[in-house]
Amino acid sequence: MRWKGRQGSEHIEDRRGGQAGGLSGKAKLGGGVALVVAIVGALLGLDVGPLLGLTGGQPTGGPAQAAAPRSPEEQAQFDFVSVILKDTEITWTKLFEAQGQRYQMPKLVVFSDGVDSACGFQSKAVGPFYCPGDRKAYLDLSFFQQLERRLGAPGDFARAYVVAHEIGHHIQNLTGVSAKVHAQRKRLSEAEGNALSVRQELQADCYAGVWAHYAHRERKLLEPGDLEEGLNAARAIGDDTLQQGAGQRVRPESWTHGSSAQRVRWFKQGFSTGQVAACDTFAADAP
Repeated sequence: MRWKGRQGSEHIEDRRGGQAGGLSGKAKLGGGVALVVAIVGALLGLDVGPLLGLTGGQPTGGPAQAAAPRSPEEQAQFDFVSVILKDTEITWTKLFEAQGQRYQMPKLVVFSDGVDSACGFQSKAVGPFYCPGDRKAYLDLSFFQQLERRLGAPGDFARAYVVAHEIGHHIQNLTGVSAKVHAQRKRLSEAEGNALSVRQELQADCYAGVWAHYAHRERKLLEPGDLEEGLNAARAIGDDTLQQGAGQRVRPESWTHGSSAQRVRWFKQGFSTGQVAACDTFAADAP
């Protein structure tokens, strides 16, 4: 991706090492890798710490700890996330304005080990998540390491897809979809609730594709091979693929995010059309 030297977001919070604060501005040059956890839990809604050999942190009292020195690779990852967040802001601001609405930008919190949110304390084993209560997305950068090494989905665009998916949940929160799904799930059986959750997650995938459409068409962020990286990431985190990788029987009734084929299909739907209306997974006969 052509991200280096681009402006970062003002809406990113750095809570690594127990510190809370903001980092923004011009993204520094450099490339890198390094960083966080369980894509399985992240996009399956499961705590897969034991599966990945991870241990969840616990909230601690007292003053914030001093932040550990950042390696150039880790800082490059932080800068990358900031640039992608900024680019999602550009896309969604324009799309909302086209509908006569104002886009309310989310915050993205970068943390390590564990973090407090309006959705409660979460360890990094949960993976990236979005909390409707405080309108913030949360990401432990080490998750990217798991994405690449354990799930076989390397590359900048694979990581950008993860960020854009969580911002897709913010769009759902702003448009009332999240609240409707939450209310409906209370009246459904577990299997029916899971099926509804699948549609919600696939819509977030589609919204990630919509962002990528404009990032490529209007700002030329994508390079040859980037789209394939994104599709590979979507494929790697399909519920069926994750269950098979964990040595489990494939059980569609337990899915909460969708199969690999479904995730790829809906990301491609958003990317090819660039149309929010094309992402109505709830109206589809079969997602």
